[in-house]
Amino acid sequence: MEKISPSNIKASSHRKKIRISDIVLKSLIFLFSFITIGVLVLILAYVISQGISHINWSFISDIYNANKGKYGIFPMIVNTVLIVLLTVVIAAPVGICSAIYLVEYSKPGKIVSLIRFTTESLAGIPSIIYGIFGFIFFGITMNLKFSLLSGAFTLSIMVLPTIIRTTEESLKAVPISFKEGSLALGATKLTTIARVILPCAIPGILTAVILSVGRIVGETAALIFTFGQGLDIVDSPFRPGSTLSVHLYILSTEGLSLKQAFATATILIIVVALINLASTLVASRIKKLTIGVKDVAGM
Repeated sequence: MEKISPSNIKASSHRKKIRISDIVLKSLIFLFSFITIGVLVLILAYVISQGISHINWSFISDIYNANKGKYGIFPMIVNTVLIVLLTVVIAAPVGICSAIYLVEYSKPGKIVSLIRFTTESLAGIPSIIYGIFGFIFFGITMNLKFSLLSGAFTLSIMVLPTIIRTTEESLKAVPISFKEGSLALGATKLTTIARVILPCAIPGILTAVILSVGRIVGETAALIFTFGQGLDIVDSPFRPGSTLSVHLYILSTEGLSLKQAFATATILIIVVALINLASTLVASRIKKLTIGVKDVAGM
């Protein structure tokens, strides 16, 4: 018979403790995941159930003019799309180029540490502070007043930390062998970045843009101070307007119509879902195209 030594008893006890720890950890992970998903489902179900019955074609396609009995949100939908596009056009190139500099060109030191500290600090500033800054600097100092440009510039500063940090991590995730192989074949550093590193990092960069779009669509405080509360479609970058989130805020806080507020919230959820779906499909398509680039670089 096999002798049971103290070391075997300790090893068996240790394995049992590990198994119990694994079970507890997995249970906690499933529990918190279920709670998170459950809260999300409850919020979506409540908002959509309250607002879906008040949505019709007139509500989606008409203008908002209470004096004429019109309560449509079409101008707000258009303004939301416009400010998302303009903000991304301004912030994405700056954020991506900043990340490329930090990863590929900068050397560890006080300046780089200061840049990273500033970027992380910007991510933690409340949106109302951005709104006040945008109102004073872009609206008054630069004389943009309440306008699409003023709102887009303010939101660009808000989403820059997200784009920079996410893009930076995506660039760092590209295998160093890709870069070394390109340089060994005689390519310049700029060519290597443009044709090897960036194509491989595109899925992560698109993720940064998707996260930024989500914040832009849901932003309210900063836009009230910079974009204004206009009810018409913005036909000029220097005109004020109102996005879906701002319009929702006005409807709910001023007691104009709770039914319209829920209907607007439902449309906002649908718009965000469609934007995320489209962005995910584009990212998936580009990721498939970049697989060939990775395979070639890894050969």
